[in-house]
Amino acid sequence: MRHGIVIKSTGSRYRVIDDDGNIYACVLKGIFRVSGARTTNPVAVGDNVTFDESESLITALLPRRNYIIRKASNLSRESQIIAANIDQAFLMISIKMPSTPVEFIDRFLATAEAYRVPATIIINKADLYGTEEIATALKISEVYRKIGYPVFIISVTEDENIDQIAVAMKDKTTLVSGNSGVGKSTLLNRLNPSLALRTGSISEYHEQGRHVTTFPEMHPLPGGGYVIDTPGIRGFGVIDFDRNEIYHFFPEIFRMAAGCRFYNCLHMNEPGCAVRDAVAGNAIEPWRYKSYASMMLEDNDKYR
Repeated sequence: MRHGIVIKSTGSRYRVIDDDGNIYACVLKGIFRVSGARTTNPVAVGDNVTFDESESLITALLPRRNYIIRKASNLSRESQIIAANIDQAFLMISIKMPSTPVEFIDRFLATAEAYRVPATIIINKADLYGTEEIATALKISEVYRKIGYPVFIISVTEDENIDQIAVAMKDKTTLVSGNSGVGKSTLLNRLNPSLALRTGSISEYHEQGRHVTTFPEMHPLPGGGYVIDTPGIRGFGVIDFDRNEIYHFFPEIFRMAAGCRFYNCLHMNEPGCAVRDAVAGNAIEPWRYKSYASMMLEDNDKYR
């Protein structure tokens, strides 16, 4: 048996790189396919595995350090693991063409917090922004930096601040995620021109990107480290959160919660809630609280 890391997943077939840099096309041993896994993909990009070189079979999944997960669109299973064993996650967003909803940002960040993955926000397409969009980008940057998240405002097409992204990714395994059309593949092509990843256009009518990346894949970076490219996602459904712990995944709400009258305050309608007082006084950004409340009020199988 050999040890390797999954660098591409197509659902039924995987590419695995061994410790010597050799790449193998593999499939899963039968036990993975019939184990009743709660995820659509029992093995994800970034997973450490053992595999049988002679039979091209992945035989075992080694323990994960962390992962990013979301609610699967496939209704027959519960969730989809986007990537595993990552050092950081970069969420790429745009103010226009397409516009990324702040609730999408907050759900991604909450998931990163829940699975202990440091997250960074990249606001792309600065070259397209007028006065109103620039003001929105600066507001988003101010809010999330105050919470503690690094934020970069860039233009991939104009090579603006791309060097900062390269430095932040050096010698790390970085997941890059976001809506379709925000420029993920274009960014990766700038960071490593030899990749020549396909890029798509934006629908002028819907202002949405068209899916170009079909399956998650890990790529090397010239300066050291790896980046995981993922298909664009339109929604980010959180899963497996304990309703009583959701506020833990909003750092500023968690900090303020220490001042609540009741130790088990859910920050919804309870008296003496320091969190809602902070929202009223703009110490917590109202849209962040709205994102938190929307997750709390959902009544479906997303939560245990």
